Order: sequence, then C-alpha cells, then structure tokens
Amino acid sequence: MSTPWHLQHMAALDFEASDKDSETARIVTCALILGGVGRTPDVRTWLLNPGIPMEPGAIAVHKITDEYAAEHGIPAEQGVGEIAKAISEVVAAGIPLVGHNIGGYDLNLLDRECRRHLGDSLEGIVRQPLTRVIDTMVLDRQAAPFRKRISEDQGPYQMRTTATIYGLPWDEEKAHGAEYDALMSARAAYRMGVIAHTPYRQRPDWVLALRPNRFNSLRDVTVEELHERQVEWFREDAEGYQAWLRNEAKAKDKYDPDAVIDGHWPLRPVGGEA
Repeated sequence: MSTPWHLQHMAALDFEASDKDSETARIVTCALILGGVGRTPDVRTWLLNPGIPMEPGAIAVHKITDEYAAEHGIPAEQGVGEIAKAISEVVAAGIPLVGHNIGGYDLNLLDRECRRHLGDSLEGIVRQPLTRVIDTMVLDRQAAPFRKRISEDQGPYQMRTTATIYGLPWDEEKAHGAEYDALMSARAAYRMGVIAHTPYRQRPDWVLALRPNRFNSLRDVTVEELHERQVEWFREDAEGYQAWLRNEAKAKDKYDPDAVIDGHWPLRPVGGEA
C-alpha cells in the first residue's frame, strides 16, 4: 500500500463568491494551498473583480464590498485563467484537491467560470477528468452521519462545525476568508484520516459512541478509491434527501412532491449534458 491518503501532499482549495448558487455566482477570492505532512504550506491567493453586484448575504460573509473588489481585484477573465492554470498544474502533478464542500460548490463554481470566461469546461482546461478530489463535507457525513444542527445559524456539517468536532481551533474573525477555510479543510481531512487509521479501541470516545460508525470506510484506500467512494456517498445522500423531501409526513413544511436533488459529484452536468 502506498502512503495513506491523509499523509500525502494536498492542494487545499476554497472560494468566496458573489452568491451561494454556483451556477450564477462569480469568484471574488480564491486560495490554493499546497501542503501536507512535513511540507511548509505554499499559499496562492487571488482577489477578482466579479464584474456584477454581489448579493448582500455574500458580502456579509466575506466582507468584500463591490467597491473594494472593483478597485483592488484583477479582471475576472484574467483571474479565472490564472486559477485554472494553477489547478491544471496541481492535477497534472497528481496532487489531490481538498476542500470543504469542494465537490458540492467550489469546483462547480470554477467550472462555470471557466465556461463563462475561457470557453471550456474545467476538465477540458485541465485536459483530464478530476479523479483525486477529497471533500471533507462528504467524508464527515459518511463517517459521522445524522449529526444534529448546532443552532439555527450553524449547520451540522458546515466548516466551523466540522473543525470543532475534529478538535481544530476556530477563529471566527479569520473564518470565511478563502485562505483560512482552505487551510482548515486540509487540517480536517488529516484529522479524519488519522482517526480512520487508528485502531478501533484507541479512537476518541465520541467516535466510539457513533451509531453507525463508518470511519473504517476511509481506511486503507488510495486517493482514487476514496474519490470513487465519495461519488457513491454523495449520490446516496442526494437520493435520500430527495426521498425525504417528497415524503409529506417526514418533510412537513419542507415537503415538495417534485423535489429533485442532483447527485453528481464532484462536477454537475450543464444543461443537456449527460
């Protein structure tokens, strides 16, 4: 067996954007951090002028105003091109991409921006399928399912919750900046891998108390195998959530008989694509 996936060098990726919908959002900031065990992090960051007004909710999160982005950000086409080139180099080197909800949001955001500004899909630009992606939200949902919401404002699997659960210090002042969130996702992935590769009885008490406890599903797999498992886990979660939304007795005020939850990961198809 090669080096366990959590001990390999990784490229942590995170974006802050103009809104929460990856289909319509524009990139505002990006952080790409090359690091791993025994490696000094190599940090690259970008600030873009998205060219459109940002949603007030997005500004409230990342604190970057339209005026600031317009004055200090590089043109969107230039920024997207530079980011796509950096990602291409990472993928070509076989370095896994890691992030929190990276397959649910970040890579789809970048894919749509590539199509919008560069005239090609993300995979078209990197010239190969993305097959080495590590999504800490997907891993957390799989290993420690059915976690309850922390509060009305804090979801059970958002980055802050995941960081806290895995014993990582959280600085709310730095949070929601792309660099901080990218770094925390890489650290969370490492903590998950450590737990999975620790003998069962030596794992933390909160892990031993999980029912079900699925950490073994993260153990003794290559990055490519872990990627394939995430494809299935994301699809299964989407199917389960869709079924729940379509069940009036369970969903109650969220009931939607026509609900459709896309189960593609890490990239959703566009339009009529299969």
